[in-house]
Amino acid sequence: MRVLLRSSLFRGMCEKWRRGVWDCREVGALCCLSYPSYFGSPFPLTLEVKIFRALILGELERGQNQYQALCFISRLSRNEIIPSESMARLRQKNPHVIRLAEERKGLEQLTMSAAVNLSRAGQLSSHIHNMCSEAQEAIYTREADVKHWLEKGVDGSIFEVLAQTTEAPSFQACHSTKDLWQPCLCTFGLRLEWYPCLLKYCRSRDGTAKGTTYKCGIRSCSKGYHFTYYVPQKQLCLWDEET
Repeated sequence: MRVLLRSSLFRGMCEKWRRGVWDCREVGALCCLSYPSYFGSPFPLTLEVKIFRALILGELERGQNQYQALCFISRLSRNEIIPSESMARLRQKNPHVIRLAEERKGLEQLTMSAAVNLSRAGQLSSHIHNMCSEAQEAIYTREADVKHWLEKGVDGSIFEVLAQTTEAPSFQACHSTKDLWQPCLCTFGLRLEWYPCLLKYCRSRDGTAKGTTYKCGIRSCSKGYHFTYYVPQKQLCLWDEET
């Protein structure tokens, strides 16, 4: 399903109308939203695992001639989005209508204090390798989510706590760091301008006072995310600059 919507990118970049693509398959409970454009932020949703992938073009005037890939993995709450089986059945009558979310949710701040080992991440989700293979050493998650998955029986060798974010509070934010080769704490932000967050239920008229309820649509939401994580040099976080 293709949805025309507004895509908000990170600080310093303009908003544009983009055609988002929802690709849902009940097999494996995988749903993926992507914005094929200058900046891509597709993410698949699997059982209790949410993956954000960002592809950022390099800035030629700063000596970057390739794109940079990032992956952020976090726990997916069951009430965060509609079930995958309902997602796979989504249809739209007017595909050329610009979609605006009915509910604008607040900004979620996530401190990504652990790294994920790509070669061992299949235990967590079979989709991580395909989605994050380009990110390699830039796959991050939260310590709280690591604890949750360990309690579920996931092997701890998948994760590595980044001591830089917990034991070195002297590191500055990248937007306050002048030296391009100094380590710092990077912030990357994005907003999902439209996604189906709730099912709507209607009451049928069957001649009784009570009636019966049935699924009759979805409620759409918009939500922003700010990811903070350690980088060994500011050169890897050029978008996070003081304005």
